[in-house]
Amino acid sequence: MKKISAVLLVSAAVLAACGKKDDPAPVAAAPAIPAKIVVGLDDNFPPMGFRDDKNELVGFDIDMAREAAKRLGADVEFKSIDWGSKEAELNGKRVDVLWNGLTITDERRKNIGFTEPYMENHQIIIVTKDSPVQSKADLAGRVVGAQEGSSAVDAIKKETEVAASFKDLKTFGDNITALMDLGTGRLEAVVVDEVVGRYYVGKRPDEFRVLEDHFGTEEYGVGVRKDDTELLKKLDESLNAMKKDGSAATISNKWFGADIIK
Repeated sequence: MKKISAVLLVSAAVLAACGKKDDPAPVAAAPAIPAKIVVGLDDNFPPMGFRDDKNELVGFDIDMAREAAKRLGADVEFKSIDWGSKEAELNGKRVDVLWNGLTITDERRKNIGFTEPYMENHQIIIVTKDSPVQSKADLAGRVVGAQEGSSAVDAIKKETEVAASFKDLKTFGDNITALMDLGTGRLEAVVVDEVVGRYYVGKRPDEFRVLEDHFGTEEYGVGVRKDDTELLKKLDESLNAMKKDGSAATISNKWFGADIIK
């Protein structure tokens, strides 16, 4: 019996040792916040993100992303992507966030996690400094311009009574041409994305002004992968802190000449 007991004890010890050897090594959890956050953007969208005369990336969203990353203790890298493939770039993990005037929509929410909105974008109305136009109602009988195929045109057409009151709605290949015609008197108002319009008005404040009335509202947010819940939480915390301490307002005034942070 003693011999049998000894054999059983040895066998148990051997099995225990084998069991320990075969146990998989613990896998270290991936960090919730990456050491470097890769920001995907379209680098031709002034003033949100674009290349300056030195071919360096600058813009409102560039400054916002840098400040948020600093507060998270992370480095930031900006990566130019095909904006039409932005969801594939994000979910393929080639970028960590999308931060470039990204409009929050129900359709995009199906594939992207969004921070709380950090900016409201309106379809604003720009007139000359000395124009008698003070509201949308004053556009009746006047020539109004907008970029062809833009959301500005869609927003105008949604307000059928106002649109019908125009003398004419002229469309242009780009907003710069429309604003040039406004400056020379060939137009009496231009409807344009607020982020674009305020940028150019800020450069020429003695020539143009923005009406309080506008043609609709949309919201911008930062997009992350839907399973990156901790990164999303930390980005929201950083953005909220930037709003509270005035850092976001300072960046907004730098690029738009006004605080348009939501």
